[in-house]
Amino acid sequence: MSQDWLERFRRCGAVQDGHFRLSSGLHSTTYVQSALILQYPHEAEALGQALAARVRGQRPEVVASPALGGIVIAHELARALGCRAIFTERVDGRMQLRRGFSVGPAERALLVEDVITTGGSVGEVAALVRAAGGSVAGLAALVDRRGRADQRRGGADLEAPLAALITLDLPVYAPDACPLCRAGVPINKPGSRPGARAGEG
Repeated sequence: MSQDWLERFRRCGAVQDGHFRLSSGLHSTTYVQSALILQYPHEAEALGQALAARVRGQRPEVVASPALGGIVIAHELARALGCRAIFTERVDGRMQLRRGFSVGPAERALLVEDVITTGGSVGEVAALVRAAGGSVAGLAALVDRRGRADQRRGGADLEAPLAALITLDLPVYAPDACPLCRAGVPINKPGSRPGARAGEG
């Protein structure tokens, strides 16, 4: 099933090869731009339903995601689960709940991201949920590209099982150990965050 979804991502141009700086600060030869598949409503709906089938047993009352990449899939996942969707935003470098969004005491939140590389952003969302008195019912992602545990670099402890439609074990490099940088290959900084940390999450 993971391979089927990966092929759908590739058909939409959502998996790209080259030299990329991810939002985690790491470098990679592969970039997953989920917006290119989520731009198609029928694909976004199908992704939300498929992910919902994997997490429905966690009985979430709200789906929470970091902006910007997680917003569309959070909305589709919440629609499939029959609950509401909220998102957090980074303001002056810190993740915050804005726009009147809130998490109630003891409310069960399912955290979702489009692509997880280190888990840093979703870890910040988890901290906000817990600070508001809510609980983390589980974690979900379209793509888990953290790789094997022994290869993870500076990854956050997600503290909950992660359900993902696609799991990729792709090479990532610290900037000072990147063979593409040493070879002089120009770097691409796609994604939604401003500045040097632009790229996937």
